Amino acid sequence: MSAERARGVISDADVMLTMTPMPSRSKFLGKLLRNFSIAATVIGGGLFIGMVGYHALGGLSWLESFYYAAMILSGEGPPPDPVGMSTARTSELHLFAGFYALFSGVTFITMVGVLLAPVLHRFLHRFHLELVAHEGD
Repeated sequence: MSAERARGVISDADVMLTMTPMPSRSKFLGKLLRNFSIAATVIGGGLFIGMVGYHALGGLSWLESFYYAAMILSGEGPPPDPVGMSTARTSELHLFAGFYALFSGVTFITMVGVLLAPVLHRFLHRFHLELVAHEGD
């Protein structure tokens, strides 16, 4: 091992040797599809949790439960309280809706990150390739 390598000094030739090539477009699209599948599964699971909660705690029909859960999960906010519900049941529903809204907000932000990760990774990879190419000039 040379003295330069022992001190942590890396030459331009070493940088060019350690750099991996840009992944192909098909691999990139595969990663996008995989991350989209993950996001769709998590969002679908979150929607299901909301539907079950509204159905069990609010006694709403499955269609109404879907509507209420989808409104909160999409960030539109909760729709008005169902008509004819008792005060005790409304309190339980409000407590569930509050926790569900917190869960939905965190889920939304996380899934945006999951969806954008391959795009950002490819951008940074390309940016790094261009920097190394210009350093060698």
